[in-house]
Amino acid sequence: MDRNLAIEFVRATEAAAMASARLMGRGDERAAMAESILAMRSMIDSIECRAKVIIGEKGLFDGVSLEEGIEVGRGEGPELEIALNPLEGARVCSTGGYNALSLLAIAEKGSIFRPPAVYMDKIGVGPDARDVVDIRETPKENLTRLAEIKKCRVRDLTCVILNRPRHVNLIREVREAGARITLISDGDVAGAISTCMPDSGIDIIFGEGGAAEGVMAAAAIKCMGGGFQGIFRPKNKAEEKLLLARDIAPERVFDTEDLVDGDIVFAATGVTNGSFLNGVLFKPWGAVTHSIVMRSQSGTLRHIKAEHHFDRKPRY
Repeated sequence: MDRNLAIEFVRATEAAAMASARLMGRGDERAAMAESILAMRSMIDSIECRAKVIIGEKGLFDGVSLEEGIEVGRGEGPELEIALNPLEGARVCSTGGYNALSLLAIAEKGSIFRPPAVYMDKIGVGPDARDVVDIRETPKENLTRLAEIKKCRVRDLTCVILNRPRHVNLIREVREAGARITLISDGDVAGAISTCMPDSGIDIIFGEGGAAEGVMAAAAIKCMGGGFQGIFRPKNKAEEKLLLARDIAPERVFDTEDLVDGDIVFAATGVTNGSFLNGVLFKPWGAVTHSIVMRSQSGTLRHIKAEHHFDRKPRY
């Protein structure tokens, strides 16, 4: 895959972030999502590639979509697959909260796994612990192993868990083990990425969340050398049939290579301030964005601070 595509696609996350950030704290999730989709689609369609959306965002806004199955790009150049979320944490953005992102992952054709279910049980860690955790084990066992590899005590560890009623028992088990917890309202992709950031203070992410977000998290963690495991959790008979149709055993564990095979490029831009990216900062002359872009083949992670002058380009 052409390495120059990484910079091309980070422009798409920048555009989506600036568009949605205009509506930060305005209380309108749908409007913020619509603006992010319109901006991201416009930018992707200017890139010389033929990309199929494997994981997208449902909805049609002003005749524009980024749904699963559509073709994007200029229709020339390499055939790619793309997984995207123009606004990860739409609710967070609408309330002016923490860790809203615009993100995407690109790969060569046949590389990105299309989730057959809506939900997935997940565990994610940084590079030092990728070979010691096991999603089939108890939280206490995984935390004990993690503390051993990090040469610390369990009480020194911090876990990210989505604040949902379904996680009552998980939260109790983690607390009983002695670890600290950061409960988040949304945005578990950001939480997963944080496990691989040395200064984030986050050691592990546990719990059940969106399967699409699980694939996105796996893409980012793969680029950073971390570890990710997931088990699909069907919520109805239709999803159970989809798993059976694709010959997926009910308790099969998927790792990063199962979910995102081959060379992966991942890009993310902060919409609101977060644990590893600052949000969009508007200025009289334009805006400042902070992004990361990384590639699994090289392991390179770039932090990009960009100044966008609106008198020289479209407004967001």
